[in-house]
Amino acid sequence: QVQLVESGGGLVQTGGSLRLSCASSIRISSIRTMGWYRQAPGKQRELVAIITHDGNINVGDFVKGRVTIARDNAKNTVFLQMNDLEPEDTGRYYCNVVTELRTYWGPGTQVTISS
Repeated sequence: QVQLVESGGGLVQTGGSLRLSCASSIRISSIRTMGWYRQAPGKQRELVAIITHDGNINVGDFVKGRVTIARDNAKNTVFLQMNDLEPEDTGRYYCNVVTELRTYWGPGTQVTISS
């Protein structure tokens, strides 16, 4: 059974930082992209950042300059470093893995930014 284990969410003040991690049990050779999406209350899920199997990165416009995404292939884990967080960044952050055959989602980790 495929598992995506997310960690690192929490409550921080405006201007603070968080580092999210997502460990995947999916065979790494089948992974095309790994990354993160977020969903704020009452809004659609939106891209935060993804990284392809060969290292190409795509970042959502609203977080450009404030996030860094990286993969550790040895640990089959993707990391999202978020800095200078704002209350508008509050939401549930979901790990996303795309393979040749399908897309997988983690259960999500809550990120709350206090003003």
